[in-house]
Amino acid sequence: MSCTTELRALSLWRRASRGLRLSSRHSCNAITPRATPTYMQNRLLHLVQRSSLPAVSQKPLVCSRHNLQHHVRFISRVAGQKKHRAYVALGSNMGDRIAMIEQACKEMEIRGNIKVLRTSSLWETKAMYVVDQDMFVNGACEIETPLSPMQLLDELQAVENKMGRIKVIDKGPRNIDLDILLYEDVVMKNERLQLPHALMLEREFVLRPLCELIPKESLPHDKALPAGALQEHLSSLPQSDQPLSPLTPLAPGQPNITAFQPTRDTRIMSILNVTPDSFSDGGENFNKDETTLANTIKSHISAGATILDIGGQSTRPGAAQASATDELDRILPAVNLIKQLPEAKNMAISIDTYRAEVAEESIKAGAHIINDVSAGLMDDNMLTTMGRLGCAVCLMHMRGTPETMSKLTSYPEGVIEGVGRELLERVRAAEAAGVRRWRIILDPGIGFAKTQEQNLELLRRLDELVKYPGLEGLPWLVGTSRKAFIGKITGIQEAKERTWGTAAAITAAIKGGSDIVRVHDVAEMGQVAKMADAIWRV
Repeated sequence: MSCTTELRALSLWRRASRGLRLSSRHSCNAITPRATPTYMQNRLLHLVQRSSLPAVSQKPLVCSRHNLQHHVRFISRVAGQKKHRAYVALGSNMGDRIAMIEQACKEMEIRGNIKVLRTSSLWETKAMYVVDQDMFVNGACEIETPLSPMQLLDELQAVENKMGRIKVIDKGPRNIDLDILLYEDVVMKNERLQLPHALMLEREFVLRPLCELIPKESLPHDKALPAGALQEHLSSLPQSDQPLSPLTPLAPGQPNITAFQPTRDTRIMSILNVTPDSFSDGGENFNKDETTLANTIKSHISAGATILDIGGQSTRPGAAQASATDELDRILPAVNLIKQLPEAKNMAISIDTYRAEVAEESIKAGAHIINDVSAGLMDDNMLTTMGRLGCAVCLMHMRGTPETMSKLTSYPEGVIEGVGRELLERVRAAEAAGVRRWRIILDPGIGFAKTQEQNLELLRRLDELVKYPGLEGLPWLVGTSRKAFIGKITGIQEAKERTWGTAAAITAAIKGGSDIVRVHDVAEMGQVAKMADAIWRV
């Protein structure tokens, strides 16, 4: 509906709501046909029907003051371009399902009328109703839009059409499915749209992602709708035969991380520092010839690594900070070499950097993951760069910088609460910058702005941290390899000799729920992880 039409409708309502209007051309006792409330209300209904505004039920629009007020309030809001909050379900079970959902989110924003504020995790589920089809990937997003519900429906269907959706049968296979679940507190029903979504309360694959976004919210107050928070409705659903788990994609050729899957394997991230000054292996891979570096990479892969984490800047306390140019000069040759190795075809390449420029150039060169020890705090451009690149990201908890972090270890409410709250803040900041929740990995930051006892408490109580409200379902990376607190406890001064202490710490991390362990000694820690998985991942 055009702004002119909206304002005409608004003017008509104001005239009709004040009762009979006198025509300036007639005496005060004469009422013109165009001035009667009935005429003006009917005229308003005509304008509403011409617009994309919904009826509040399946019944034909009726000339009631309540319905007219409802529509005019909405007309007035749209005319003023007020931003409205809505929640949209995302689904796909054809092709690269995650890529389809990510493309749909981009297409929604490209058109200029929708801003994706937050996304849920993505969940893989069996099909309902028509069960003879492939598994679905489902999620939800919170959006902001000036569009009315029907205009929003048109916009979403335009996105589906642009992406080539072909509806073969109702509730059948589709490459993309976008449904409006909630729109402000609007309750409506017509032949094209019902709000709230008609079947949302019976579908776990809808409620679970929605409850990641607004678990305590209820449906709009209406006598026809059930009361209670969305989380309560989710809890009342029958238990699934196979519990749902969120998915976190890492790289093509790699299985997704499934953080809620109890039998999942722990991923081994091998550390490949190409620095002259890292705390335990500085210089080992710095300025090495291509053949030597290739043999090192192959040995990590054959020992069981599935992720290679390349670092071109040391983050040990007091380390000198290299320039972005120097960091790239160290990292990019390693990335290019890995991409050329047949043995590394299915490896995920991670870049350990806190610089947006380094991250962007590395992803363009073929890396898959940005592993930022500062979670975006050391470079103001990092989070927006992550959002734009659309890759997997690891957000680690740290305070200050490598130079100052050892003085920032006060956690008045306890280290679990402090780390959980501060990581949640970084997750929210990343989401606001366009990072999708299904692309986020977390790291508690062992050894970064933590005392020895705090490091031990994080390992001891990691199972509590992974369940911190707002962080549930996100995968966790834990890096304890050869760190100083292990040396202090075991009395081993030489970092390279801290293998046994590292093994114990990794076992604790896996028991606590870690999905990825970052290690120097790949073969040894690979064996440790297999044994820990056999004990705990059942």
